Amino acid sequence: MNRLNILVADDEPLARRRLVRLLHKLEWVGDIDEAADVAEARLKLAEARPDVLLLDIQMPGGDGFAVLDQLQCEPPCIVFVTAFDHHALRAFEVNAIDYLTKPIDAARFNQAMERARQAVASRGHADRVAELQEVVAALKRALKQQPKPAGELWVKVRGEHIRIPQEKIIRIQAERDYVRIHLPDAEYLHHETLNALEQRLNPDDFIRIHRGTILRRNAIIRLKPAPFAALIAQLADGTECRVGRTYAPTLRGLLGKR
Repeated sequence: MNRLNILVADDEPLARRRLVRLLHKLEWVGDIDEAADVAEARLKLAEARPDVLLLDIQMPGGDGFAVLDQLQCEPPCIVFVTAFDHHALRAFEVNAIDYLTKPIDAARFNQAMERARQAVASRGHADRVAELQEVVAALKRALKQQPKPAGELWVKVRGEHIRIPQEKIIRIQAERDYVRIHLPDAEYLHHETLNALEQRLNPDDFIRIHRGTILRRNAIIRLKPAPFAALIAQLADGTECRVGRTYAPTLRGLLGKR
């Protein structure tokens, strides 16, 4: 069996580790490389010439399109990894090899990778170039048409899916590959990274105060000084959350405007 080499390009370390773990379970996967930003992804595409690229759309240094712009080497088969809403993805669904929405489902991942494996085996250089051009053009159209953040979230609890309106969410805490969503009368553990979930929240209603914490803006009633020039955000229910030093100036500025 010919083994295929894979490049995973995603700025979230936890997301990359999840993808790498899933890749190691596929017997036809050879070398696995990683890239955390656009520049690194471009470099490793040129050096390693992977057969398949797992590409996040939103990364530091530009979006996923920037990785593909002016690609000098033979393009790999691309599976997009994204937090885009499914409706926006319909615009290019027929053109891409496949796409994965975060949080990644193992069965869905295996299906996407099998499609990529078959594509590598069956498609020639000219086909890949034409396909890449179609995918990039369609993705850019989809990005312009991306809807506003959804007004609700769905979480899985004991085999059931429960709808959570965003207006009921008080705060969200990161717990490794999960987030804990706090409501006034309940809390839910949801399998998604904080970075991915943040993209689906309304920025007018929520604010990130720490690499592991997002708060509802109108739930904050007081900002208190803490040791070493830090801040504590106190919520209406009495909860106190530490503000990351890099987030403090933004928090003061945004809340001051309100």
